[in-house]
Amino acid sequence: MTVLEQARATRGRVAPIGVIGGSSRVVEHNLYVYRRLWPMFLTGFFEPIFYLLGIGFGIGGLVGTITVGGHHFAYSVYVAPALMASAAMNGAIFDATFGLFYQLKYAKTYEAMLASPITVGSVSLGAVAWAVLRGGIYSAVFLVVMAVLGLVHSPLGILMLPAAILTGFAFASLGTAAATFVRSWDDFDLMNLVLLPLFLFSATFFPITIYPRALQFVVEVSPLYRAIDLMRDLGLGQPSWSMVPDVAYLLALSGLGLWITSRRMKRRLRP
Repeated sequence: MTVLEQARATRGRVAPIGVIGGSSRVVEHNLYVYRRLWPMFLTGFFEPIFYLLGIGFGIGGLVGTITVGGHHFAYSVYVAPALMASAAMNGAIFDATFGLFYQLKYAKTYEAMLASPITVGSVSLGAVAWAVLRGGIYSAVFLVVMAVLGLVHSPLGILMLPAAILTGFAFASLGTAAATFVRSWDDFDLMNLVLLPLFLFSATFFPITIYPRALQFVVEVSPLYRAIDLMRDLGLGQPSWSMVPDVAYLLALSGLGLWITSRRMKRRLRP
């Protein structure tokens, strides 16, 4: 009998440590892994900053100001909250998809964890929580950069951080759910085919009103658009009732993705 089989045989005699406690162990495992992969972690900080400098300030110098709600803002101020939402999305989606698939199919990390008192529910929640943490860290650093560059025009801007965490939660849940259906690395090409249009056409760089009404309806279904709409209202200091459906939409997607992830992980990890 192998060590893993022996651990599984004795697992039933050990009391579970609870969903929250188990998920914290999964997060702790990822923190330990990234101690040796910190250069890979750091790369996520630079992408949104490069877009901000290249498009927000570079192209923004040609665009000048943009009018939102009857107020005039520099183009960089308008773009920055959208890039922060994108940072939350990209930061969360990497570990939620590529990282989870690798640990499921090749490293067998989660199978090893299940030989301990950690449950499948803890594994699912922990995988999502780590992805949210990574996206939240990227967003927090980007918010500091925005503040240093004078791109936060309202005290409500501080609320962009919890909004970014909610955004990361939605995309982490959806990403982990999608990753449980992935068969090979080639399938990630389809995922990239979804993420790139989301980034470009979710009113990231221009108002949604430039689209025909029929196309506006399609864009409004995008979770990234909902996140951008929420964070832009906060960043520009123009809160509105439209933030309520934005939050509700992201919460609903988070719950749906987490539910699918839990069910799929039970199928894939149960012997």
